[in-house]
Amino acid sequence: MQQFENTDEYIADLKAKLAKNRECGNTLYNLGVAYLSKREFMEAERYFREAVANSPKLAEAYVQLGGIAMQRGDMKTCLTYNVQATQQRPFFAVPWGNIGFCQLQMGETEKAVQSLKRAIKYDNKFVQALATLGSAYFSLGDLEEAVKSLEEAVKLEPKFGPAWNNLALVHAEQGEWAKAKECVGKAQESGYDVPEDFLKEIETNLK
Repeated sequence: MQQFENTDEYIADLKAKLAKNRECGNTLYNLGVAYLSKREFMEAERYFREAVANSPKLAEAYVQLGGIAMQRGDMKTCLTYNVQATQQRPFFAVPWGNIGFCQLQMGETEKAVQSLKRAIKYDNKFVQALATLGSAYFSLGDLEEAVKSLEEAVKLEPKFGPAWNNLALVHAEQGEWAKAKECVGKAQESGYDVPEDFLKEIETNLK
């Protein structure tokens, strides 16, 4: 395995390979990932677009393009790219999780539940999808299913702060304030910034 001193050295090596084979989808994809690691989103996007133009079945590149769109707050474009990823690899869990997240943000909660369940079917340890599914169930008022999904998420990843915070919200909705306090404590331990108003609400209801 070739070692590089830094990302720029790695990029230079990839560009040298690309000069010999301009249409290599994997090299173009790796360049996109390298630029993404430097947070140079426009360059990353350019190489990911070239990657799928030359290798249309490269589902990971569609997912990365979706991630860049999400970073810009463009949920519709993010959704489109992830749908394209599933068309190339139907059993790839990651784009299904992203589709569910986009649908939830766009208010299509029922659709989000179906997409997220599909993501978890393909990868039952997909923590982000489990946590998002918990949020979707919470939005629908199905607190029992919300607890199940969120508890599974924190069981798999005990330091996943957003899931602990959402679990606290569900317990608060159920009137289980002691449990809510325990969950926000776990969220804070993970470095998650729990809203001050929610912390005050918990303390008020515990008095």
